[in-house]
Amino acid sequence: MDKLTAMQVFSCVAEQGNYAAAAHQFNISRTMVSKHINQLEGYLGVKLINRTTRQQALSESGHLYYLECKSILAAISAAENTLQSMTGTVSGSIKINAPVSFGNAVLAPIVNRFLLAYPQVNVDLRLDNNLVDPMLDSVDLLVRIGELSDSALIGRHIMNYHMQFCASTQYLAQHSEIRSNADLRDHHCLGFSYSSNGSLSVAHQQIFGKRQFRLSSNSGVVLTQAAIDGLGVVLQPSIVVKEAIDAGLLVNIASLTPPEAMPIHLLYKDKNLPLKTRSLIEYIVKQIFEQ
Repeated sequence: MDKLTAMQVFSCVAEQGNYAAAAHQFNISRTMVSKHINQLEGYLGVKLINRTTRQQALSESGHLYYLECKSILAAISAAENTLQSMTGTVSGSIKINAPVSFGNAVLAPIVNRFLLAYPQVNVDLRLDNNLVDPMLDSVDLLVRIGELSDSALIGRHIMNYHMQFCASTQYLAQHSEIRSNADLRDHHCLGFSYSSNGSLSVAHQQIFGKRQFRLSSNSGVVLTQAAIDGLGVVLQPSIVVKEAIDAGLLVNIASLTPPEAMPIHLLYKDKNLPLKTRSLIEYIVKQIFEQ
């Protein structure tokens, strides 16, 4: 039994409350998660998790063992960080959570270059518009768009998120002139649902209100392509539509007023970061400001 891995998997199950989340985080099957837990229980001779068909809950022994695992894993991480800082060696794994559009357009290329520069580092980049709870998820870095609420997290501003109204020249030629935001009620519009449950982003709620969209999607890439194909007016981040505008596939509708630009922050839990995480943060900031 790989006791360290089993402790990590068990701690994840304890924090997330189910096997599926741990399987997703460690990129293993739920069966393998169960195997790690069973091996720990067999080795310790106690029941760590009370299981039902619908949920898993820590036993009293499981709760105590989780607290000890958390302390041990934190000590191991601190020891690794101390040694890396002494030797200047950047190595280990980093988990990042970021919104889909920003992650695809901006973050992914930077992470790829970072990995080429630091061959001993591995990155788990998860793109998800649903907000994760960093206190319950073992994520090292988060990217958040918008004003920050009161939080125990530490934020570093990296750029602003500008949005643009766009449409194809074909669409604009075939429909009435757009002079102001009020004219959008007479046009086909494409709606961005921020999450998988179909709720609109705040910006789209403010601009479009309640209406029927020709197409709605939680993918900015899908909506941008729909606008290119002449299906209607799209409101998307500049970083998403820039390439299509530069290629002449879309036109920025200058008569429309987009929402105010929103700040983008890198968030993390502790000022005393491991060398690997500090190195990635500095690399991201440097790359963005050089663009």
